[in-house]
Amino acid sequence: MRKRAKNHSNLGLFLYNSPHMKKPENTDNLDQKEEKVESEESNNEGTKSNPETNKKDAPAKRKSPNLKKVPIGPGNFWNNMLSTVLLLILVMFVFSYITDNQTAPEELTITDVVEQVKAGEVDAIVVRGSTLEISYTDETRNSGETRREVGAPISESLVNLGVTPEEMAAITIDYQNETGFLFWLGQFAPFLFPLILLGVIIWFFTRSVKGAGMQAMSFGNSKARMIDPNDTNQKVTFKDVAGAKEAKQELEEIVDFLKNPKKFLDIGAEIPKGVMMMGSPGTGKTLLARAVAGEAGVPFFSISGSEFVEMFVGVGASRVRDLFQMAKKNAPAIIFVDEIDAVGRVRGTGVGGGNDEREQTLNQILVEMDGFEPNAKVIVMAATNRPDVLDPALLRPGRFDRRVTIDLPDRGDREEILKVHARKKPLQEDVNLEIIAQRTPGFSGADLYSLMNEGAILAAREKRKKVGQFDLIRSIEKVMLGPERKTHVLSKYEKLVTAYHEVGHALVASVLPYADPVQKVSIISRGRAAGYTLKLPDQDRKMHTRKEFLDDIAMTLGGYVTEEMIFGDLSTGPSNDLQVIASTARDMVTKYGMSDKLGPVALESMNGDGGRRYSGDVAKMVDQEVSRIIEEAKQKATDILVKHKDALEGISKKLMEVETLERDEYEALLKQYGVEIKDAYEEMYKEDKKVGDPTRSLEAKVD
Repeated sequence: MRKRAKNHSNLGLFLYNSPHMKKPENTDNLDQKEEKVESEESNNEGTKSNPETNKKDAPAKRKSPNLKKVPIGPGNFWNNMLSTVLLLILVMFVFSYITDNQTAPEELTITDVVEQVKAGEVDAIVVRGSTLEISYTDETRNSGETRREVGAPISESLVNLGVTPEEMAAITIDYQNETGFLFWLGQFAPFLFPLILLGVIIWFFTRSVKGAGMQAMSFGNSKARMIDPNDTNQKVTFKDVAGAKEAKQELEEIVDFLKNPKKFLDIGAEIPKGVMMMGSPGTGKTLLARAVAGEAGVPFFSISGSEFVEMFVGVGASRVRDLFQMAKKNAPAIIFVDEIDAVGRVRGTGVGGGNDEREQTLNQILVEMDGFEPNAKVIVMAATNRPDVLDPALLRPGRFDRRVTIDLPDRGDREEILKVHARKKPLQEDVNLEIIAQRTPGFSGADLYSLMNEGAILAAREKRKKVGQFDLIRSIEKVMLGPERKTHVLSKYEKLVTAYHEVGHALVASVLPYADPVQKVSIISRGRAAGYTLKLPDQDRKMHTRKEFLDDIAMTLGGYVTEEMIFGDLSTGPSNDLQVIASTARDMVTKYGMSDKLGPVALESMNGDGGRRYSGDVAKMVDQEVSRIIEEAKQKATDILVKHKDALEGISKKLMEVETLERDEYEALLKQYGVEIKDAYEEMYKEDKKVGDPTRSLEAKVD
């Protein structure tokens, strides 16, 4: 079987890189800017498509997208630091205001007080310990203050200094003890206020540390998120999951056990303690796990495998224990661990030693799963797209003993998935989801969701109330290649080179019998491509043959040969094509055993992470075989293009005028120039339709 790194394994995209892109490494910034601009446009236009949502989100919409939002709350260190500084400034301001408004009393000596008493200026004297507060008959005059000897009464001291009894009778002397709240506050204020201020600062920093998750008491707590079964907004059922029929059938037993556990326990049956879901990214593993919880009506605990691992040994194991305790308290419940390969890799590889934190976390998971009671009613579900790297102890019976493989959706499943994502989108009468499903082989459920969403965004951008078929067709190319680059204007010569390049791909593909049919040829720039040729099989195929690979390599070299033949020169356009054919040819030799010289030998692993496991002589033979395959494919493409040079030039000129040719238009031009379209699978598809089941025709031949 042919295995490719990308999801769109059956999509033939032959991109012509722009001649301006002489240094591919410098295009990353441009791509990021384009993606950012397109993302902002999509978000802005997407909000127009739902008037009810716009009303709710109106305040948020008025905010400038260029303003950087600073999080506010106890978890932000700089926010707390700023609050502390502002508090200090406020305290200083209040203290300064109070002290400035208070007029300081006039400092006097005891002799000055005696003279003022004799002059009749003093109204009253308040005695506070050793301090005398003098108030005058003139209320506008500032009060005075002096010190005295504590041993003798103030009246006796004044008489000894020459004040007569008549003068003493004219003033009021009031003795007040130094006590009460204000007295003690004044005594302790110089020490109390700094301590309070220091405590406030410590409190702010403590809240900041707590927000950062560094408190020792909560460091080992689980970070799992729980979805309540009564929350209708987040509830997912099997009706929301299209396709994956076999996977849903496997999971129905889990749902039945969670709903009616007594039926299984009475007969002595035990439900699988763990369910491992394996599949490519975007195939709906997490969605299926949530659907199981929604169907059964039980709490759903979700956590990522990477959230168990911390820099401190033992923290991950503590979080595992806490997670299972939470689930047992809410049993029956489902624990879902996403990307479990982050913590469940094979042990003993020498990375981190025996006390590696990841290994200790895995050990705790193994113990928790194997220690379940039959009636614990807690089921562990996990998802990964790398089952080959998981520890064997994790997959043995008694732990993750049920494995559910979720493949990419076929044509019928893709149509059902598109219908699910089209529920809340108003569609025009011309929308045919069957055609969209036919043109999206290799798309995952996530890709199809993005396709429908992009179609709605395109319709909203053009101020239409419904999504049309043309919007969905354009969104397919946008998901695969990126947005149209209307500002990327090519010169007339560059446009001509691009047109010949793409028609060279298409012409070779149409003549070779094992190449996929051409669906579209375009010289409109998308993403990093100045033009592209889109070829798709009429039916999904799970396996690929050597003849398909050889025709595929020849067709990929069609653009390279065309440039060399027509212009006598080569551009940077075929750079991506050369990388694709080199990878395909090497896989044929080292992985699929499709070399006559080396024979049926797999020299490299399918994942490509095992390194080279063969000698230098064998490596030389591999290089020779790869070169031979590519040279033979180049010669095959050259012969075709020389034979049909008139069609090459005529169709290229037509493409220059219209910029895009759909399948019907392109095949009509081929017939006009007398080019016969060959398809080795056409007769086989007709036979399959007659028989209904291909295996029946095979059985008839065997009989």
